[in-house]
Order: sequence, then structure tokens, then C-alpha cells
Amino acid sequence: MPQLDEKQAFTARLKQALKRSPKKVATATELALQFNLRYKGEAVSQQAAQKWLTGKSRPTPDKIETLANWLNVPVQWLRYGIGEKTLLPATEMRAREPSPGFEPLTEEEITLVQRIRGLSAHRKYLITEIVEQFALEREIWRP
Repeated sequence: MPQLDEKQAFTARLKQALKRSPKKVATATELALQFNLRYKGEAVSQQAAQKWLTGKSRPTPDKIETLANWLNVPVQWLRYGIGEKTLLPATEMRAREPSPGFEPLTEEEITLVQRIRGLSAHRKYLITEIVEQFALEREIWRP
């Protein structure tokens, strides 16, 4: 079962990288075509690309490297979900001693947290997703 989760996680990262790509890729056929233009080995089929996009399989490490280079993301992030700096879960963040650059929350931040707490579960989920996307963008796509 963990293997399936890894495939699904890879698929999510691949789709995210494809969304940010200057060349928009919406289908498995387009993915296979664009990938094959860059890959030096044997071409992949549309069916193989479809399996990557649906979480049924993960490409081999050399193919992941080609995808990462094409999509301008770190290979380790695309393969394992590990960025240059890995964000800690919130529980670990609370347990750690504040770093020297730590600043307490401002009144504006406290108000924002209070407003978020008053939202429905679905809206909290949406806000969490947006914040995570911004954090990931800062982590991976540095200027």
C-alpha cells in the first residue's frame, strides 16, 4: 500500500510542476510528446504517460531526472517530495525552540488566524492548500 501512496504523491507533484510549466501540458499524449523530445532513451508511450498522470506507475529515475530538468524543478523534489529546505510539520514547529530570527505574531496575524478558525472545514482546507502552494513555490522556484 505505501507504494501506491508514493505513486499518488509523485503524480500530484508531476501535475503541480506541469501546471507551472510555460508549455502547458493537458493530456497524456502531450506529456509523452514533450517528454520524448527531451529524453535520450527509448520513447515512452501515451499509455505510460497516462499511468504517470493517474498514479498507476512512476517513471524510472532517469526519466524523473529528464522530467525535472524539463519542468525546472529539483529532481529530489519530483522523485521524493524533498525540497532544498523541507518544511517541518506544525507539531514539530511548536515543539522546537524559537530560532534567533523568530518574531512573535503581529496583531494582524492573530486576527487572521482567528478569522480562519471561524470558517467552515472546506474553506479552511482551501486556505491551507493556497498557503502550502505559496510556501512550496518559495521553496522550489527561487528567483
